[in-house]
Amino acid sequence: MKHVNILVGAVLALGLAATAAAQQMAFFRIGTGGTAGTYYPIGGLLANAISNPPGSRPCEEGGACGVPGLVASALSSNGSVANINAIAGGSLESGFAQSDVATWAYSGTGIWEGKPPVEKLRAIANLYPESIHLVASAGSGIKTVADLKGKRVSLDEPGSGTLVDARLILEGYGLSESDISAEFLKPDQAADRMRDGAMDAFFFVGGYPAGAIAELASQHDVKLVPISCEDAPSICEKYTFFASDTVPGGTYEGNPDDVKTLAVGAQWITSADQPEDLIYGITKALWNDNTRKQLDAGHAKGKAIVKENALKGVGIPLHPGAEKFYKEAGLVK
Repeated sequence: MKHVNILVGAVLALGLAATAAAQQMAFFRIGTGGTAGTYYPIGGLLANAISNPPGSRPCEEGGACGVPGLVASALSSNGSVANINAIAGGSLESGFAQSDVATWAYSGTGIWEGKPPVEKLRAIANLYPESIHLVASAGSGIKTVADLKGKRVSLDEPGSGTLVDARLILEGYGLSESDISAEFLKPDQAADRMRDGAMDAFFFVGGYPAGAIAELASQHDVKLVPISCEDAPSICEKYTFFASDTVPGGTYEGNPDDVKTLAVGAQWITSADQPEDLIYGITKALWNDNTRKQLDAGHAKGKAIVKENALKGVGIPLHPGAEKFYKEAGLVK
């Protein structure tokens, strides 16, 4: 009987070991942006969607529908430029970046000119359009971009895509940093300064509604300032990644009318060094029906993340794992 018990114990141990091997845990980080922006909550939704920790209930039984054994997490960061640098350096597996910044980094052009191109940068998906917000205190008298001259303006922090685009917008309207009193703060910090009367305007690039701006508008009288190709045609002629956009009236308190602006694509990027099977599984999980429900319910911008736009404005190569999925889905020939 003792020998039988030993044999049964050995079989059980082998079974447990096999189960553990089949459910090998892996970790996958998503670099997002500041906690007050749109990248961070969207990153949290996607991390949850692609995760499927060992021991989770199967998807068909109402459990996790992500990659078996994967534990993903969304990390706050300085944004597009910082995420690309971290992916290139191996300290992040993936991250979000504006389409313009990703294209410049991969090709070594634009803001990456003179620096080594990030040749291993690869795309998982285009997610949603990021609107350029220029938020001004109502008491500042700022009604156009040209009115920023001589004002206290935050362009966002170093390493962010917002800072890059803010400089391009200023240039398009005939201004430079020397024409304004420039500061380099996260949107929530800039909003705090505006509440205290120490900031006239700030830029933010992200999906609407942005948490920091919505909170500010509920406590302080602010106005969104229009930005358009009609007013500054050189911006859209020179930088073709900008698209016309509109922030609908009522998105932010005290702004009942639609406001014209520009937008760039928010993209999920990774490294060519990431395994093909892993990125295939992540891409498949991103576009399954369960994730669709989470995106629709989780954030206003989640509804704009649709498979039909997954390749829109992607200026860098797809990761082979993502490409495999899109071929199966009929989006890549």
